[in-house]
Amino acid sequence: MKLFEPVAIGPYTAKNRIVLAPMTRSRASEGRMPNALMAEYYAQRADAGLMISEATSISEQGLGWNDSPGIYTETQAQAWRQITDAVHAKGGLIFLQLWHCGRASHTSFHPELGLPVAPSAIKINEDYLHTPNGKQAYETPRELAADEIKLIVKDYQNAARRALSAGFDGVEIHAANGYLLDEFLQSKSNQRTDRYGGSVENRTRFLLEVVEAVLQIWDSEQTGVRLSPNGAFNDMGSHDFREQFLYTAGQLMQYDLAYLHIMDGLEFGFHGLGEPMTLAEFKKVYPGIIIGNTGYTLELAEQRLQARDADLIAFGRPFIANPDLVYRFQHQLPLNPDADMADWYAPEGAKGYTDFPMLRTV
Repeated sequence: MKLFEPVAIGPYTAKNRIVLAPMTRSRASEGRMPNALMAEYYAQRADAGLMISEATSISEQGLGWNDSPGIYTETQAQAWRQITDAVHAKGGLIFLQLWHCGRASHTSFHPELGLPVAPSAIKINEDYLHTPNGKQAYETPRELAADEIKLIVKDYQNAARRALSAGFDGVEIHAANGYLLDEFLQSKSNQRTDRYGGSVENRTRFLLEVVEAVLQIWDSEQTGVRLSPNGAFNDMGSHDFREQFLYTAGQLMQYDLAYLHIMDGLEFGFHGLGEPMTLAEFKKVYPGIIIGNTGYTLELAEQRLQARDADLIAFGRPFIANPDLVYRFQHQLPLNPDADMADWYAPEGAKGYTDFPMLRTV
């Protein structure tokens, strides 16, 4: 099967085309610190051709999820070393996902900084989010000034530099799922009239500035970008989504990136504003390496690879309950029952995280 063939990703050769999708698991220690339990989790799954870390905050302002890790201090970067060392000891490759939550946050995550920030002062139209103080209603975010955007670009660059010192093999810029960069891309959440809003070109500007800043630290072939053109998570979905995302993908092609990571599947939610975008559409404007994601089975993954619509496929939920997913796929072995969703973000540690039975020790 093509899924088990090696593939070049920039300077690396992935041993197969299976990607560990980035999944927030909320196991970081106090101070957003990576820890030994997280190292065990990633090492268990290091048979993947490529691993993408859980979303990792680039700044205090970017926080928006309980117990997620950070990469905005040198101490956090040093703590990530235990994860990268554990993965490399198993022969794995791991990229760090760079994250700013934007309006999908709350003042209680950063009380000294005040309201969450966004391209425009438009509140997420959902009931509540989980905060350090329990469930709270979404707030109307503060619109970023143009000079503040430049500072956030610098935050991305500094986080990328720390990821390099932490021993990662590359970085992924998270521009999906209704977080800050996605909020700038989409007309639903970006109603600015300056150079960062109004047209598809202007709405893409912030992302491209972040890419260019990160590329001052990392080689382009060690840098990826994630998009979610079909997604409704965090109250997203714009009527001009197809025009926006095809333009964005075409612009990203000029940078010779390691890959473009596209959440094309609909299982994470679909905005329903037109026909879903497909990987085949993206391949026409982005002929480089594409990772497909969301809701993939072994069979569907193989179909996408054989059709050359994608070069790798990311798996999320199956990897939660099956640390040895690659081995099970290779030998057509049954998968463990799905993990209890109540344990996905459980604070008690190993339960629902590193305690799943394995048919092969990895």
